[in-house]
Amino acid sequence: MDSRLRLTRTRGALALALVVMAGVAACGKEPPRTERPPTGDGWHAFVGSWTASGTRHTLPLGGAHRASIVNVSGSMLLGGERSMGVGFLAEVIGLSDDVQGLVGYAVWTDERGDRVFSALKGQKVGTGNRITGTITGGTGRYDGVAGDYEFQWQYVIEAEEGMVQGRAIDLKGRFRRGDGGGPPRTGGARQ
Repeated sequence: MDSRLRLTRTRGALALALVVMAGVAACGKEPPRTERPPTGDGWHAFVGSWTASGTRHTLPLGGAHRASIVNVSGSMLLGGERSMGVGFLAEVIGLSDDVQGLVGYAVWTDERGDRVFSALKGQKVGTGNRITGTITGGTGRYDGVAGDYEFQWQYVIEAEEGMVQGRAIDLKGRFRRGDGGGPPRTGGARQ
């Protein structure tokens, strides 16, 4: 067999092997899915996507035990029949402990400067781990909003110290105004 034909076959076999490996990796274990949040009684479901980058500082606590302070922000896009809003700058600060899990807080700021506040908890921050949020209120048109949401975190870039980048997968939740009525007001004073 001539060397050009062998080289072509080798390249073809290598390309096929890479495609198969990528397919096997993509078919990994599916994360557990929870039921869609209930709606009705003033509750409205939403889904979304969030990509974020920021910093992580880790403190070794002996053995494999570590605690990290994570500070990330990025674009969040929400959708749904009566969505809370479309685009937000989502900022999160949290403490992630290998033993205790994550505790943190998030602020979503829309294009008008109105904000949605939430408390976060979940497994330690790491690829594949679930995080839940409880919406605790807001300012301006989100004054009186309440709700909950969840997502699975996935690191895109993860360095031991310094810069991190990731995204939320399967972000979904529900919200309602404190008075039980409809989506957030279109007017309202900023606080």
